Amino acid sequence: MAADEDARRSVDMLLGILDLGATDARTTEDIFTGASHPMPTGRIYGGQVLGQSIIAAERTMPEGRIPHSMHGYFLRAGDASQGLTYAVDRIHDGRSFSTRRSQAYQNGVPIFSMIASFQDENPGIEHAEPMPDGIPAPEDLRPDEELSDGIHPLSQRMLAERPVDMRHVEGPLFRDAGAEHIARQAVWMRLRAPFPDDPALHRAALAYLSDMSIQESILRAHGLSWATPGLKVASLDHAMWWHRPGRVDDWLLYVQDSPNARGGRGLARGRVYTRDGDLVASVAQEITIRVPAS
Repeated sequence: MAADEDARRSVDMLLGILDLGATDARTTEDIFTGASHPMPTGRIYGGQVLGQSIIAAERTMPEGRIPHSMHGYFLRAGDASQGLTYAVDRIHDGRSFSTRRSQAYQNGVPIFSMIASFQDENPGIEHAEPMPDGIPAPEDLRPDEELSDGIHPLSQRMLAERPVDMRHVEGPLFRDAGAEHIARQAVWMRLRAPFPDDPALHRAALAYLSDMSIQESILRAHGLSWATPGLKVASLDHAMWWHRPGRVDDWLLYVQDSPNARGGRGLARGRVYTRDGDLVASVAQEITIRVPAS
């Protein structure tokens, strides 16, 4: 019972941060406000501003026009003890497409800037990269939390408080990357409690989840783990394309790989599938990565 209550509380926290407030303030932009959820590090989790930014932008859309892509840049670290202000610029509205710029501010300066494109549903040609074969079912894998013995107490707290059940196919990178250095991994993920039926919330929550673990294919390629002494990782940008509907309270498979790392930067890509193999979304992110010389 206590575990169910904790799961419900963590998912309600996610719902709370996606419930942006509208204001009467108007310049040439639409203004919204959002809360931050606590983080043991004191820094805002990147997925939070991804989800809030797309919610803010979608609030300015007519019914039926939904996001198909977003491209955002992380400009500054955010303070998780403070709320945020979102300014949405209605750049363009066409017959089928709309474009919005959404920026997140703290203390009067932008910490994140995103441009998103929206489209009315239209028929057209269709294909999709198939889901990889041979992936074990999530029920055959242990939750990451059960494999976290011996990690730092702050990391333990983050795992306990996050709203998602994640299960790494190759095992989590808490302490060890394993002997095989491969630039790919797969992760099952699902919210820990039921979520409302609103498709806009599921799209925003998927953006929130898409920032979790995406960097790890880069670490795996070099035998690194989150416990590597002196490792420093920060997200530079994030791009996402929504292809098909998907529910974040059902199991989703996040297939990830890294095609390149150079110059202190690494590029990671991801594809998100439903359990039935439908391609829901694609993701790309570049990070800075610093590893002390051995």
